[in-house]
Amino acid sequence: MAASLAKFPSLRFGAVGGHNRVPSPYPWLMPVILVMGLFYLYPVVDVFRFAFTDLTLLGGEGHYTLATFANVLSRPELLQILGVTAVFTLGSVFGQQLLGLVMALVVVRSEKRRLFGTTILRTTALVAWVVPGIAGGIIWKMLFNEAPFGGLNSLLRLMGLAPVQWLSDPSIVMWSVVLSNVWRGTAFSMVVMYAALKGIDPSLYEAAEVDGATARQRLLYVTLPQLRPAILVNMILITIQTLNTFDAIIALTSGGPGRATEVLSLYTFNIVFRNYDLAAGSVLSVLMLVISLGLALVYAAFLPKDDKA
Repeated sequence: MAASLAKFPSLRFGAVGGHNRVPSPYPWLMPVILVMGLFYLYPVVDVFRFAFTDLTLLGGEGHYTLATFANVLSRPELLQILGVTAVFTLGSVFGQQLLGLVMALVVVRSEKRRLFGTTILRTTALVAWVVPGIAGGIIWKMLFNEAPFGGLNSLLRLMGLAPVQWLSDPSIVMWSVVLSNVWRGTAFSMVVMYAALKGIDPSLYEAAEVDGATARQRLLYVTLPQLRPAILVNMILITIQTLNTFDAIIALTSGGPGRATEVLSLYTFNIVFRNYDLAAGSVLSVLMLVISLGLALVYAAFLPKDDKA
């Protein structure tokens, strides 16, 4: 090896002709750029293009127009749908964050004490995560069944309580949908929080114990501040995921009763595949993209900034 370096000095210094050369990353990134452009960028560009037309799925030659934006954004039901979407998103994000953090804390603490059942808990949570949205909606529809043999109402009857109209009462149905979505998405938050907890320096807890901090104080003043970046990044990811959720809602309520659970993603699906209005669906997709980017920027503003010397 030494003889090779002596024979070829350029190998020793990574230089040719006496000048240092840094290999260009573009030949290696080009396949990724092409795949991303083909499968991600091109459909996005097409959605923006369709939004400025009057195209439908029924065929015919479309024309470029700005009227589609005005017609879609002025629909009277849009404000109600945005309100439903906001409640669904806020409830789901809060529930997934809270339960994910609690489960991660329990798993980490159980691992330290080597308690039995830790692996079972993690596996059970991950099973809910990998269940397809349609299948999860069907499962919860059976649990929320308002007949006497319905899963949850059967338990209420055994306890001597009156049955609940889980899916037909407009004041309750949204929280039923939120519950099913939290059940499905909590595992992702648990994985993110678990990884962040494992990355906290143990010396911080040791110093806190030396100073006499209680378990509650260690959680508030050590754990949560250290988890702040992970919490904010997780909020960005699950917010975008929740805004795009419609498959489980189709199986569970189909957006009903009325429009009590028709979120923006489901409304977009109905506009395109039931009303065959491709242009209007593209406008709503652009609206969803704007909302997602806006919320991501708000979350990102609270991320801690690295101090540069």
